[in-house]
Amino acid sequence: MSNETTVTPAPLTDEQRAAAVEQIHTDGIVGFQSAFSRDWVRQLGEDVEIAFQEALARPGGAVGRGPQRYYVEIHPEQLRGFAELAGHPWITAVAEAVLGPEYEIVEVGFDVPQPGALYQPWHRDFPMPEETRTQQRLTSLAINVTTVDTTDEMGPFEIAPGTQWEPGDSFEHEMFPPKSEYERYRELAVRKYPKMGDISIRSALTIHRGTENRSQLSRPVLVLGLDAPGAGNAERHDLAVTEAYWEELPAVVREHLHCPVVPELTPITQKHTIEGLVMGDAEG
Repeated sequence: MSNETTVTPAPLTDEQRAAAVEQIHTDGIVGFQSAFSRDWVRQLGEDVEIAFQEALARPGGAVGRGPQRYYVEIHPEQLRGFAELAGHPWITAVAEAVLGPEYEIVEVGFDVPQPGALYQPWHRDFPMPEETRTQQRLTSLAINVTTVDTTDEMGPFEIAPGTQWEPGDSFEHEMFPPKSEYERYRELAVRKYPKMGDISIRSALTIHRGTENRSQLSRPVLVLGLDAPGAGNAERHDLAVTEAYWEELPAVVREHLHCPVVPELTPITQKHTIEGLVMGDAEG
């Protein structure tokens, strides 16, 4: 990673970290502007595009998340900027505060809503864990990093703040609210328009959806998934790193990366499907 693409931001103050944690617990999401330089994000976009084309070229390399939407999970070293991402002081500070100092990196992947992508059904990414249901304790976080400047025509991410605490007992697969609830989510919903360099940290339990991409451009978004110890989401993913790469990683990243260290990487066959999204939903 060249110096031109890296950023060394000042750590969050105690007040900033507390405010971010409070916003995650209140809204289910918090955003940070200019966490990375635009040059760093351009490099990220190049790596994502290479990984996307490779995944599309092999069976099981990409999974559908609705018409013209794909999700691809990758290994950390497919991103030249992985260490900067996973070790970013704003991310590590919030992760430690919400998930505890022994949080784990369990997922590296990206979503690609392409031109023609439709509205997704409202959903959360997995059923509510028991700890969240009974103790209002979040056991996972998702960090999103856009590789483009988001516009309304590109089908921005839409989220219903505060819904991370809804039990979801009536949800299909415990993830998909009934359509009778859609109007309520539309009234709550906030669309997000991040620029290159911005990040968000959210609970994937917060009800959300992708919207219709009416542009001629894709809107790739990198996803870094973090778990509290014992949360179990690592079972849905197949991260690995090579021995040589492991040795190069800084300690702040290694101590949270509990994946296998292998002589050679094997391309990941996607298994974190989200039932229902493969069919899409044109409802606006």
